[in-house]
Amino acid sequence: MANLRGIFDLDSRRHKIVELEKQTAQPGFWDDNQAAQAVLKEVSVHKKWVDSHAVLSSDLDDIAELLDITDPDGAPDDARELETTLKDLTGQLQKLEFSALLSGPDDHRDAILTIHPGAGGTESQDWADMLFRMYNRWAERRSFSVDLMDYQPGEEAGLKSATMKIRGDFAYGFAKAESGVHRLVRISPFDAAARRHTSFVSVHVYPVVEGNVEIKINDEDLRIDTFRASGAGGQHVNKTSSAVRITHLPTNIVVTCQSERSQHKNKDAAFTVLKARLYQIQKEKEAARMAKYDESKKKIEWGSQIRSYVFHPYNMVKDHRTSVETGNVQAVMDGDIDRFIEAFLSDPQSSEQPQSTEKQ
Repeated sequence: MANLRGIFDLDSRRHKIVELEKQTAQPGFWDDNQAAQAVLKEVSVHKKWVDSHAVLSSDLDDIAELLDITDPDGAPDDARELETTLKDLTGQLQKLEFSALLSGPDDHRDAILTIHPGAGGTESQDWADMLFRMYNRWAERRSFSVDLMDYQPGEEAGLKSATMKIRGDFAYGFAKAESGVHRLVRISPFDAAARRHTSFVSVHVYPVVEGNVEIKINDEDLRIDTFRASGAGGQHVNKTSSAVRITHLPTNIVVTCQSERSQHKNKDAAFTVLKARLYQIQKEKEAARMAKYDESKKKIEWGSQIRSYVFHPYNMVKDHRTSVETGNVQAVMDGDIDRFIEAFLSDPQSSEQPQSTEKQ
C-alpha cells in the first residue's frame, strides 16, 4: 500500500480535493454558476481517481492474503481463478498508473479540437473529413460526448474546417496528444488517373477554460459578424442570420460557430472557443516558451507531420514522435488511436514538445 501511495502521489490529490472543497464553502461561490460547476467537476474527477485507487489497493491486499493461504498444489480451478483475478488487477493497475500521467493543470478539462485541411483542395478536405470521423469514433470509444460547434463542408467533398467540443474526464489530457499535422498517402478517389497522393491536415487541441481562470477580452478588440448558416441543419438554415463569426483583432484569431439555432447560443459557443485559444497562448507565455514555440511552428506540408497514415502501397499508421506503428489502418480510422496517445503521454520528452502548428 505504501508503495502504491508513492507511485501515484495520493496525498497531493487529497490535498487538491480539500483545497477545492474550501472554495465551494466560500460566500458567493455560486455567483458565477459556470465557474462553480467547473470547480465541482474538478473535485469529482479527483475524487473518482482517489476512490479507484482505494478500491484497487483493497483488492491487491485481498489477493495478497489469498496467495499466502492458497496451496500451490491444491485444486487447479483455484489456481486458475487466482491467475485470472491477478491478471485483471494488473490491467487495472496499469490503467491507474497511466492516468497518473494526466496531472497537468488543464488535463482534467474538456477539450476543443479543430481540424483544418492543408493545400490540396478536395483531396485534403476529404482527408480532413476522415479525421473528423476518426475523432468522433474515438470519443465514442472513451464514452466522451462531442458537441459539434462548427462544420464547414467542402465544395465537392470533405470539409473546409470543423470545431468540436469533447466532454469527459481528462478529455484535454488525452486529446492534446493529437495536436499537429497528420499526413495521408493513398490512391486518390478523386484522380481519374488513379495516382498516389499525399495530403496534410492540421489538428489543434485547446483546453476549455472555465472556473477561476481569468482571460481578459476587451470589447474594442473584437469584431463580431453574423451571417446565415450553411450546410446541414434543418429548416432554419439560410433563413436567419444565426451564425456568428468573432475576430480577435490583436491576435487575428477568427472563430466561427453555426451549430445552434440561436444567434445568442452561437455567440456563447464562439466565445468559449476564443477564450480557450487565448488561454493556450497565455500558458505558452507564462511558461516562457514562446520563442521555442515560434521556432517549432511549421507549415502544413512534407516533413512537419506528427503521424503518417499510409493506405498505398502498403497499410501502416506510424507516429513519428514515438515510433509506435500498426498495420491495422481500418481500426485506427475507426477510432482505435489510444496506443498512439498513451505512448506519447508516457514519453516525457515527446509530450513536452509544443505540437501546435497554428500561427498567431
